[in-house]
Amino acid sequence: MRKHLFLCLLTCSLFWAIPNSSFGQTYAEKLGYPKGKKVVIFHVDDAGMSYESNQGTIQSLDFGIATSCSIMMPCPWAANFIHQAKDHPHWDLGLHLVLTSEWKTYRWEPLAGKSLVPGLHDPDGAFWHTVEQVVQHATPEEVYIELKAQIDRALGLGLKPSHLDSHMGTLFAHDKFLEKYIQVGLEYDIPVMFPGGNNVLLEESLTAPIIKKLKAEGKYTEGMAIPKPELLLKSKALGEQVWKSGLPVLDDLHTISGDWKPEKSATHAELGKSKVEQFKRILHKMEPGLAMIIIHSIEYSDFFKRFSGSGDSRYGDLLAMTDPDLKAFIEQEGIILTTWREVMERRKNLIQK
Repeated sequence: MRKHLFLCLLTCSLFWAIPNSSFGQTYAEKLGYPKGKKVVIFHVDDAGMSYESNQGTIQSLDFGIATSCSIMMPCPWAANFIHQAKDHPHWDLGLHLVLTSEWKTYRWEPLAGKSLVPGLHDPDGAFWHTVEQVVQHATPEEVYIELKAQIDRALGLGLKPSHLDSHMGTLFAHDKFLEKYIQVGLEYDIPVMFPGGNNVLLEESLTAPIIKKLKAEGKYTEGMAIPKPELLLKSKALGEQVWKSGLPVLDDLHTISGDWKPEKSATHAELGKSKVEQFKRILHKMEPGLAMIIIHSIEYSDFFKRFSGSGDSRYGDLLAMTDPDLKAFIEQEGIILTTWREVMERRKNLIQK
């Protein structure tokens, strides 16, 4: 019934920016969190991608302020992470739904198989490297089949995911992909990461790469107007439909901590401290509501450098998550940390009333 309702609403208003007359409350307030409070999910992406990713995720959850994570089911270390998680029932574990395989020398492939999803396979038999290639070659039906295959693998390993989100944002790059993403969430009764509120941090996340490109081309001037990305224009309308379908919705989303780099060369410790200051900045900047802040923690190793140049940044995320200064700041500011599991429980309680 909820799936049918959502698809009907989708036909009418999914991808149009419509007036939002009911948006007096934040989604955090609707979920029962105190008015005016900042509620945050510190979320570790890419569990299951590598041994280092698993270890960084575990340390961020057990010894840091991270409250949630998501697992890349097509990757070789996914099952290992899920098996370890059985000894940690308090962990909040979702799925990082994968449609790309971005590294040059370390690749993973679709779980549904080439006969069912040929458009998701590149010439090497792996997922395509880029989001643009997936949009060019894959159909929405293939995306739907692959998303279900990844969820079913997790369920088969004994994991009921607390939420779904999108690796590299691929599911947000095409209207029909986004529709299939929300559809599988409704079919499996699993929350989907969707930012439908004030989106102050999301706007920074989406416009920062545009500004960086303009600066590199010598075309940027301080204070110049940057056109709002399409997702920002339609997010509130779609967020209302997701909420009406019975799933929770975020007020905001931050995605680009991996792009934070010091202006000059820094040690790992200095990089970690610089990220702490950046996290403080965005926590100051965010408006009251429910926000998800994405990080990518790894335990440092020289081996990780063999397939990705992002190792230092990811280790910096781990250092920031486990830094007592950031934890103290969150406590001093009265910021509430939460999980997707708690958010969904609150949403279900509202439906039952």
